[in-house]
Amino acid sequence: MKQRLVAAQKGKLSSTLKNWLPLLQAGLNDLGDRLSENLANNPFCEVRQKFDEELKENEEREYHEDERYQSYEKVGKKEFREELALKSNSLFEDVVEQIDAPLFPTERSRKIAIKIAEHLDEGGFFDGDYEAIEAETGADKDEIERIRSRFSYLTPPGIGAIDFIESYLFQLEDAGLEDDVYEVAVSIVKHLDSYSDYVKHPCFKEAMNAIKKLKNPPAIEYLESSGEVIPDIFVYDDGEKLEVKINDAYYPEIIIETMEGLEKDEFVRPKIKEAKDLIDALNMRKATLYKLGLMVVEFQYDYFKGGAIRPMKLQDIADELELNVSTISRAIANKYLASNRGIWPIKSFFSTAISEDTSAAAIKEYLKELFANESRKKPLSDEAALKYVEEKFSVKLERRTITKYRMALGVASSSERKKLYQMSL
Repeated sequence: MKQRLVAAQKGKLSSTLKNWLPLLQAGLNDLGDRLSENLANNPFCEVRQKFDEELKENEEREYHEDERYQSYEKVGKKEFREELALKSNSLFEDVVEQIDAPLFPTERSRKIAIKIAEHLDEGGFFDGDYEAIEAETGADKDEIERIRSRFSYLTPPGIGAIDFIESYLFQLEDAGLEDDVYEVAVSIVKHLDSYSDYVKHPCFKEAMNAIKKLKNPPAIEYLESSGEVIPDIFVYDDGEKLEVKINDAYYPEIIIETMEGLEKDEFVRPKIKEAKDLIDALNMRKATLYKLGLMVVEFQYDYFKGGAIRPMKLQDIADELELNVSTISRAIANKYLASNRGIWPIKSFFSTAISEDTSAAAIKEYLKELFANESRKKPLSDEAALKYVEEKFSVKLERRTITKYRMALGVASSSERKKLYQMSL
């Protein structure tokens, strides 16, 4: 009897796991289609998208009565839908409408600006394809950069930036802050890895409040309107604690419909079991992502409070959740996390660790700052940059690592930069 019971439990578990892994890997916007495919030959089940049903019933419905939870969802699901009912232009169309005098007074400047707009990704970031724009306009990189810098005056604020740091700087210019608050906010954004150095500054609190309101990506509302990004996880900060919530409003439901007395029919019974196994797998998907969200918040607590992303490996989460690294990799694929600092791919919280306290991303950001502020008469060589990095982060690296990071940032060699500087004098 005991052996039969154990065998039955293992059978049920393996059936649920078989469904769980594909559902775990699917993005939230594809989940309903995946379930419908699995139940295509099951006449006793129906897959319903809860969010669509609720919209039909009540367009004005709020998903959470507690005001803490309305910040993202209210804008993303109701207010912005109302706004887009009156305005349905694409990001590109809205940007092009702004490319005119006085920011872009000449035909040449407008042509370059339009090409830059064509190279904005869905979130509003510039993809950095200077060679393509040079080939299409005849402009060199310096001229393209001069035109791109004017995007800081366009809306939505922050578009045209290369990364979120520059986007934050663009947005701060548009935030209408007092001069002293603005200066502190800019310094914090440029040095997020050491933001705590500014805690005692009298404008620190105001500056941090301004930074927390910045959008990432800058054109996040266009992503929300197109449905391209649906977060699986929300992280809410009420000022005292962080809370993780699963985006249950977008989860599909499996409705089982059978006539009374048919549950034990030889044809009906396996169909019902099939549906119940999928329901179990769907609940396992929620539980797995909820636990993953908790671990991300625990590891990246400083980030959600305004600091920098810390080094975190897939293995760290796998060990904590007692799952395989491959399972964690599936769990974060095509998944997004929304917080008061914007919407991020969950995979962006995982970076290659150089040491216990230093990530490759942090070193790249530091190198970017070094090169941006270097002497134009004597640009930094990779060897010189290596010494700065090793001193800053107390790590030991190879010069070729710095070279690889510099090339990934799109920065030319020191000799090439020197020639460019001389040409621009």
